[in-house]
Amino acid sequence: MEVLSYEQLSSPFVLLALAIILDMIFGEPQFLWSRITHPIVLFGRSISWLERRFNTRSVAGRTRRLFGVVAILIWVAIAISAGLLANSAIALLPAPLNFLIECVIIAILLAGKSLYEHIEAVRKPLAEGDIEGARFAVSMIVGRDTSRLDSSDIGRAAIETGAENLSDGILAPAIWYLLGGLPLLFAYKMINTADSMVGYKSARYYAFGWGSAILDDIVNFFPARITALLIMITAFLQGTAGQAFRAMKNDASKHASPNAGYPESAMAGALGLRLGGARWYRGHLLSLPEMNHQGRDAISPDDIENALSMLWHTLGLTAIASLMIGFWF
Repeated sequence: MEVLSYEQLSSPFVLLALAIILDMIFGEPQFLWSRITHPIVLFGRSISWLERRFNTRSVAGRTRRLFGVVAILIWVAIAISAGLLANSAIALLPAPLNFLIECVIIAILLAGKSLYEHIEAVRKPLAEGDIEGARFAVSMIVGRDTSRLDSSDIGRAAIETGAENLSDGILAPAIWYLLGGLPLLFAYKMINTADSMVGYKSARYYAFGWGSAILDDIVNFFPARITALLIMITAFLQGTAGQAFRAMKNDASKHASPNAGYPESAMAGALGLRLGGARWYRGHLLSLPEMNHQGRDAISPDDIENALSMLWHTLGLTAIASLMIGFWF
């Protein structure tokens, strides 16, 4: 059996593949977070600290927008600096410890198993007929009002969140890691965290969060489309690639987000479901475009299980492809 060379083992593609596999097996190391602070929590604290000082009602909207742009640039600079510092620290370690530490860092910032577990936490009570338990579980992963959701709406919300987070929570950071190592991985996670905290179109964040929201759209542009492609490849193995492609082609651009529509519509077509449509936010009913509008409207716990299977197989496919590229090139 051929022994892997140092160059192969240190390839970003190999490290990424091993990190995905590591996360799929072990998930989040909760014993670690009971002792130290999670990196994303640290990112969130830095965002909150600067937001409280820059986003004040005493300044006009345009000035607050400018402050928000400056803030996101500072946050990105902090993240890149942290990534460079991590690189320097890892370089001091002997092999293979340095490879293992980098794999663990990547796995922590991808958190694919965590996404799987959060969606499974919705599916399980729904399958048991516990509608209130399912509503509570889905409220942990979506921003919409959940008190009015029926079982199909709960399943729809869970599947939409799974598709979107497969892109911006897992595959996008993976892609940015391949492009620039830990510094760009950290930068992406900071941007994505900032968007989730201050990117809302609310009175408080509309101006200040503009820069974070725009930058998040930019850094997710290609990853969202690559995610849709990977979903279609996975769907090809299940015989539904044509449906996934048609749904993406017809409906992806209709989504309110310039990016989320691609993985959501591809997932909708692959599963033969209708996603999107009307939903309640903060007491207001919003009529949003449908993804794969000709798909089945009734969604069951089995459909959530099929979506989880698609998610898991897409991650596995990504790991295999990354490993093959790392070994061959």
